[in-house]
Amino acid sequence: MDNIIFIAIVYLIGISVLLAFNELNYRRLNVKGEITRKFAHFSATLATLPFPYVFSSHWYVFVLAMLFFVVLAVTQKSRQLKSIHDISRKSMGSYLLPLSIYVTFLISNVLGDKFLYILPMLILAICDPMAAILGINIKKYNGRIKIGTRKLQKTWLGTISFFVTGAIIAMIALYFHLEVFNLKTFWLSLVVAFVGMLAELISWRGSDNLSIPLSVIAVLLLFL
Repeated sequence: MDNIIFIAIVYLIGISVLLAFNELNYRRLNVKGEITRKFAHFSATLATLPFPYVFSSHWYVFVLAMLFFVVLAVTQKSRQLKSIHDISRKSMGSYLLPLSIYVTFLISNVLGDKFLYILPMLILAICDPMAAILGINIKKYNGRIKIGTRKLQKTWLGTISFFVTGAIIAMIALYFHLEVFNLKTFWLSLVVAFVGMLAELISWRGSDNLSIPLSVIAVLLLFL
């Protein structure tokens, strides 16, 4: 018990240091808020990958998630932590990230399958920032996707990069999980990437932070 509490405190301090480092880059190096926000998303989400191997109860993750939810709410209201909040678009993604981590962990913990946490978090940590950064910074030959007469906020390059990156990550993760690379590993990787891409494509105001991992979990529960 004492060791788990100590590890939880270490995580709390570590992510706080990460946010401080991110804020320093934003202020001193004039890095765009969209970039520092995605860096925080990538590094913080990736840092949670060991959670299933560290915490036996979901309550530890719940407390950590609630603490950072409160920090995000307070800093936004007080106009602090601009490395996270300084974006031109309206988004609830930063608030949904701790919720997403907790919900994904809870499902994995209840079902007793660590892989149900690992793969969704890998997809969320890597593919989502990759799609956003490429979509925002590369303008040439990179128009916004249209469905009928409606033009989405997502770009072709960002969406394609999400699918390709997601497929590669899923193939590697499934190979280590199943300990074999066969036709099932291949097509399941493509399905995971495609469904995750769709969740990101149709998301609204950062809701993909929750819809991406939940959609990946649904695929794994159906086909794995």
